[in-house]
Amino acid sequence: MWNEDYEQLNAYEKGEFRRIANHLLSHTYLNRFAYQPSKQMTLPNRDYQLATRFFSLLEKYFAITGWRLDKDDIYGFMALTNVYDNNRYRMDQFTTLYLYTCRLIYEELREQASSFHTVLTSTHDIVQKMATLGLLKKGKTTQEQRLTAQRTLAHFGIIEKMETTAWAPEGNRVIILPSIMAVISNQGINDMLLELQELRAVPPDEDDDQEDAE
Repeated sequence: MWNEDYEQLNAYEKGEFRRIANHLLSHTYLNRFAYQPSKQMTLPNRDYQLATRFFSLLEKYFAITGWRLDKDDIYGFMALTNVYDNNRYRMDQFTTLYLYTCRLIYEELREQASSFHTVLTSTHDIVQKMATLGLLKKGKTTQEQRLTAQRTLAHFGIIEKMETTAWAPEGNRVIILPSIMAVISNQGINDMLLELQELRAVPPDEDDDQEDAE
């Protein structure tokens, strides 16, 4: 039983187990590597290392409570999914389109990605891609839309900024993390492109139309 394994941990390990479990419940995705803006380099993510150490225990714990914890050892990320399809986060339409565009960019540049399986881009390039795909109303977007989209995706461990400062209204250098493949799988790309074609006809700033995401 998972609780018997849990009781074998010392006090410090129990605290770290609880912290990592809460991190996954809050952020959904966890990547093996994380960019450190202050050091201007990508380094191993200590939380991922701990989650790997506790993986069997975490997997059993989440299974009891109706969650599935998956780990991709090739690309280096974990994803927590509710087996009952509950607890889904509702993104506004612009953030959903921003996410979809990031996934397309990741797929296009994945073969050129670093050994960390991350893709480098920028707010400007993402917005330009959205405009090319015809996803922007009148080809424009607002600072608030960009900031909301980027902060949301960063919270869930899907993208990171390369600057030490806060997300900037004028844009940032952006790292797309491999966890984005768990949000939209390779098999889902064709369906996503069809959906994007349908969404082109809907103004992306109409927040009443929302999409679901884990």
